Amino acid sequence: MAKRLIPTLNRILVEKIVPPARTSAGILLPEKANQLNSGKVVAVGPGARDREGNVIPVSVKEGDTVLLPEYGGSQVKLGDKEYHLYIDDDILGTLHD
Repeated sequence: MAKRLIPTLNRILVEKIVPPARTSAGILLPEKANQLNSGKVVAVGPGARDREGNVIPVSVKEGDTVLLPEYGGSQVKLGDKEYHLYIDDDILGTLHD
């Protein structure tokens, strides 16, 4: 049975996107060529509460591709997959095609 993690408060569960190490023609790419640190949002918490008790919703939704900081987040392993847990404020932005 696979476990599913539902983040609390304003936390976001992200699966990092690993860029390909080769082009479609088989050319090896150096690590520095793939510097975009991005991930796919797998799950989001309901949001944090302000001083009055109102819920402040998380700024991203499941399925979004987000730009991540170089450092930070908590690594989480569920089954065979590795994920990272970030706070909403840590997400730098969303990426669109």
